[in-house]
Amino acid sequence: MIEKISIQGKGRLSAYLQKPSADYRGPIAVLMHGFMANKKLEPLKSIANELESRGIASLRFDFDGHGESEGRFRDMTVLTELDDARHVIDYVRQAGAYDSIALVGHSQGGVVAGMIAGELGDEIKALVQLAPAAVLKDDALQGVLMGKHYDPSNPPETLTVFFHRVGKGYFLAAQSLPIYEQSSLYKGPVLLIHGTKDKIVPHSYSEKYDQVYSNSQLQLYEGENHFLSKCWKAIVRQTVDFLAANFTK
Repeated sequence: MIEKISIQGKGRLSAYLQKPSADYRGPIAVLMHGFMANKKLEPLKSIANELESRGIASLRFDFDGHGESEGRFRDMTVLTELDDARHVIDYVRQAGAYDSIALVGHSQGGVVAGMIAGELGDEIKALVQLAPAAVLKDDALQGVLMGKHYDPSNPPETLTVFFHRVGKGYFLAAQSLPIYEQSSLYKGPVLLIHGTKDKIVPHSYSEKYDQVYSNSQLQLYEGENHFLSKCWKAIVRQTVDFLAANFTK
């Protein structure tokens, strides 16, 4: 069953709470989408469906300024998305029905999931990062975003990328993010999945994550792209198998 809910963050965050039954009590996975994406897209949709079929709840939501959530895209930064994730996890805590929490994030959502896991520590039972976009910091320092170039020492007030206006605050925040430093504080089990043909985020960024974590495994999918569309069934299955195996530990 899927219930559309709203979670109060800085603005209203639109979310889908998906669980096997109305009176469900047990573990839950919080799913986080990537840059310019939303909660309805793959691979998160299929991961949520597979979790439900395995008797596990999930909550996937639109970050501020994305999808059906309130806010302006131009005001979005990784810092605002970290705050959104905190509000969502607070919602899960306050619901009182979930005995353990795992995080799954794709692309920029993978960066957010890793940093939140480092912040919350053993409260998070497992972490899956799908093509985590840690490249965003290096790109901001070099002054490039999706093929568009700018002066990194003086970013523009907005930069239009695929009909989305990215604000100056995004670039400035990205330049100083402690991505690996904070993520490495998480000592629980981590699954990293990345494609070898990812042209947006080279798989070397997941290899670095694998080096800084103390309890991680890295799965590289040969020929797979950033959106994990070629091997998505295998990726969904591996993700859910990993979560199911670690929720009860």
